[in-house]
Amino acid sequence: MTLREADAIFASPARMEAVGSLLKDRKVRRMSLSGLAGSAAAMLFAALDTAKSPLLVIADDMTDAGYLYNDIRSIAGEDAVAIFPSGYKRDIRFGQIDPPSQILRTDVLDRLSGSSRLRCVVTCPEALAEKVAAREDLSARTVALKVGQQANMSDVVKRLIELGFNSVEYVYEPGQFARRGSILDVYSFAGELPYRVDFFDTEVDSIRIFNVETQLSERKVDSVSIVPPSASDAGSGISLLEFMGDGVLVASNRPDYVVERVKAVASQEFSESAIIADEGDRNAMDKVVDAADFETRFRALRQICYGVQEAPASFGADAVLRFNCTLQTLYHKNFDLIADSFSSFLADGYRILILSDSDYQADRLKAIFADRGENIAFTAVDPTVHEGFVDHDTKTCFFTDHQIFDRFHKYSLRSDKARAGKLALSLKELNQIEVDDYIVHIDHGIGRFGGLVKTDINGRPQEMIKVFFQNNALVLVSIHALHKLSKYRGKDGVPPKISKLGGGAWVRMKERTKAKMKDIARELISLYARRRTEKGHAFAPDSYLQHELEASFIYEDTPDQLKATQAVKADMERDTPMDRLICGDVGFGKTEIAVRAAFKAAADGKQVAVLVPTTVLALQHYNTFSARLKDLPVRVEFISRAKKPKEVRQILADLEAGSIDILIGTHKIIGKSVRFKDLGLLIIDEEQKFGVAVKERLKQMKTNVDTLTMSATPIPRTLQFSLMGARDLSSLNTPPANRQPIMTNVSTFDDDVVREAVEFELSRNGQVFFVSNRIENLTELENKLRRLVPNVRIVTAHGQMPPEQLEKAIIDFTNHDYDVLLSTTIVENGIDMPNVNTIIVNNADRFGLSELHQLRGRVGRSNRKAFCYLLVPPGRPLTPVARRRLQAIENFSDLGSGIQIAMQDLDIRGAGNLLGSEQSGFIADLGYEAYQQILRESITELKTEEFADTFADVSAGASEEFVAEVTIESDLELRLPPEYVPQESERISLYRRLDNMERPEQVEEFRAHLVDRFGAVPEVTDELIKVVPLRMSARRLGIERIVLKGGVMRLYFVDDDNKAYYRSPAFGRVLGFLQANPRRCNLKDIPSHDQSAAPKHSLIVSSVPSVSEALSLLTAMEATDAL
Repeated sequence: MTLREADAIFASPARMEAVGSLLKDRKVRRMSLSGLAGSAAAMLFAALDTAKSPLLVIADDMTDAGYLYNDIRSIAGEDAVAIFPSGYKRDIRFGQIDPPSQILRTDVLDRLSGSSRLRCVVTCPEALAEKVAAREDLSARTVALKVGQQANMSDVVKRLIELGFNSVEYVYEPGQFARRGSILDVYSFAGELPYRVDFFDTEVDSIRIFNVETQLSERKVDSVSIVPPSASDAGSGISLLEFMGDGVLVASNRPDYVVERVKAVASQEFSESAIIADEGDRNAMDKVVDAADFETRFRALRQICYGVQEAPASFGADAVLRFNCTLQTLYHKNFDLIADSFSSFLADGYRILILSDSDYQADRLKAIFADRGENIAFTAVDPTVHEGFVDHDTKTCFFTDHQIFDRFHKYSLRSDKARAGKLALSLKELNQIEVDDYIVHIDHGIGRFGGLVKTDINGRPQEMIKVFFQNNALVLVSIHALHKLSKYRGKDGVPPKISKLGGGAWVRMKERTKAKMKDIARELISLYARRRTEKGHAFAPDSYLQHELEASFIYEDTPDQLKATQAVKADMERDTPMDRLICGDVGFGKTEIAVRAAFKAAADGKQVAVLVPTTVLALQHYNTFSARLKDLPVRVEFISRAKKPKEVRQILADLEAGSIDILIGTHKIIGKSVRFKDLGLLIIDEEQKFGVAVKERLKQMKTNVDTLTMSATPIPRTLQFSLMGARDLSSLNTPPANRQPIMTNVSTFDDDVVREAVEFELSRNGQVFFVSNRIENLTELENKLRRLVPNVRIVTAHGQMPPEQLEKAIIDFTNHDYDVLLSTTIVENGIDMPNVNTIIVNNADRFGLSELHQLRGRVGRSNRKAFCYLLVPPGRPLTPVARRRLQAIENFSDLGSGIQIAMQDLDIRGAGNLLGSEQSGFIADLGYEAYQQILRESITELKTEEFADTFADVSAGASEEFVAEVTIESDLELRLPPEYVPQESERISLYRRLDNMERPEQVEEFRAHLVDRFGAVPEVTDELIKVVPLRMSARRLGIERIVLKGGVMRLYFVDDDNKAYYRSPAFGRVLGFLQANPRRCNLKDIPSHDQSAAPKHSLIVSSVPSVSEALSLLTAMEATDAL
């Protein structure tokens, strides 16, 4: 059943007629609608027909407004409802403008002015307190364009500049435009995405909406209204009530509170800290409405007071309509209670609807009832609303599945896309190679980037890239060899040593690294091979208790989490021992997968050992496991230094007797003194943090016990494939959908901000992390905090304290003995404290992107709203990179952003952790991309040489490749002309993208991308694009170098040493083509410079004037029958 159909049950014809007749009666000025519990009000408003004059619904705050809007939109559709937020982050008195919210405000005004089908506007008092532009100002400042209209592009650009739009290279924020040839990209304040207007001479040829992140068009539109930045917050403006006119109908939960809140906002003064920091909109307080005028206008309008209770007497209701709804019971995942309650509703003749956002959740619920042997009929409804309720009049239960399972439910606004684009561009800028950046050339070493340079080869223009090495030695790199270049990424802030050209140091370092990597990988692979021949325990399929445990997870499973859970359970049910690595970012649900696996093992009578690197984590995992498994028949224990010797002895005795199912602890639990009765599963958290001795012991255990390893650093996708056969890998890349976004604020260090943050968190019994990057600052900060918040309990922790003392501090904080943990960055190391929902980072500009992301990931681990304050010192100018980092973090408050934000920095750690801690030295020497390439080569060589037999069945059926890469040289004009793509940085990034392509479909995507962004592809660019399929074809044919010069194509093959190639069908096809075209082709031997080495072979083909011709010849060669 759809939500709209469910709404029709609640908003029955009789009900809607009763409400409609009240609305039509103009004498009724004040209506009270009581008994509307949960989301009943939203379901009623969604069904109201208010097309003549939209309904204005005022929620108590922005969060309530977001949920109301989401519910109404889910039922009535995007066109019927709009949300009108405040145009500022935090309070208006701080003056921090929020462009994505400004878009939503202007969008509402635009839709109210036009002929849209808008029936309902949802807002909150803070948003109503800010003025909007009057209708006549709005229309005078709007630029309207439609397809086929006569318009001169230069005139449009001139008008945009007059209206305050900024000219940029890429459009990523409202109020910007970019001009490229005949294409104009512009981001209006009245649309969630920007527009791409294509002019043909003086006519608008097409208008497309495009995605900020990919910069590609999504769909065509016929017309566009471009609204400038000042239209939504004009100082001389009016209130939204005045804009909507006297005929507007207002619905609110507490009418008096609306007036009080607007008065409170109007009485504030602009923040002193914002004046000192010289940030934000100084005129913000001029844009607040006159409170007395607002109250007069508000009281004069027709009003509905809705809610559970009847309107207060002061409201003076002319008519009262009573509904009979009660809130959904909070079942707290207690299935006995759920079954009893549902059964009694069904016995009383009620109908049960279960509302959820995924079919999977409804199926889970059915499976639980079936496993328990209960016959409870319910109808699944998709999607859900925010709060469930029981409607006693229609005898229907509208129950939400996230409330049954105690999961957090999140709303999304249209501005989320605008925020995503901003982040994507910040990341793109951080990734771009700029002049003077350190750059790694895989053959020559580390140099400095010198930019693009135009050269002539045989009279034809080409573009090359300059790289400077030691003593200013210069290398020009062809745009066909950009895959050999990568931006140097090592440890943050440590400059690398520039390589000397022609010296052997770089080659020796690569060889040394490769040998070391092979040793590490060899161990992994041999362990894997040994395990494949061992017999282990095959676990039984899932029981109903397993279903119940999984359904009661507080968050909805992400697709990756589901896949990983299924993979782990499938591994456990096989009779070979499991060795699976699960990697995923902070808070992506690794522990939950471990809990499910542990329970599955315990349910089958096997014991589980959970190995963690620190006592703090042992306690934390103990709490998590105990809480998740509290109603299930398993016993969880932990041993650590914090326990008394007598308790530890008792636990070990119980373990040997078999009465403990799950034991959690540090490396002690795999020591000689710990004896399990029947160990079936070993779970290792953050394996890379253990010493060599522990790892050796684990190796012995792993061969016949199922093992699950977890790591918080995601492993780069590029490495995942090459590791197949060394480890089974599950990667969690999607963030949990229903996590609360973390409210992130960047501001200067200010006493008010710190006091407000700490006091608010303490007022809801929460705790605070206060992070500073320097140990010597901690005492000063502690004194400052005690002065600002006198009764606060503070504990300090840093890496130079003795381990026992540090552990005690953190455990005491976990037990709520303190309110604030003042520390250096040690909080990022895996500590999970759901009660901590505010983090304050001092000197945030001194932290790297992944550090900030990891730190922020420490809060927001429960279903409460979390806050992150990034403080920068007043008066110190930020570097552009620091500013970009902070913007990226601030604009993306969702957990999932981490995967994009920190991927680069985390990759560096992830790759190092993957194969052992000694890797980080190599990464610093070689740079990350070069390190990755060598790692890939090492593993491939091991698989095809030493371990060829082990992988014979794995690689069977895969086509053989004899060439790792193909070098291409030419004297043809192959490039992106500057008049086609004007920005040099953009040309470099397009060249790099082209040169790193691996799959044929990427080529077509790239071509479409160019056409969309820059217009028709010039011939020289078209020829450049064809180099990619040419290289792919050459690789399949075993050609390692192609030279296209003077109208002749020379193909060079691999050495004679590679006997397998010369016996392969690939070389057979080359010979077949040679035989079929004897006049055009000539096979030649090229003697090697090294006398002892075998000669190489080359094929010379005449009359090849272009890449297109070369490609068609190689395609024909591949289609030839092998000799």
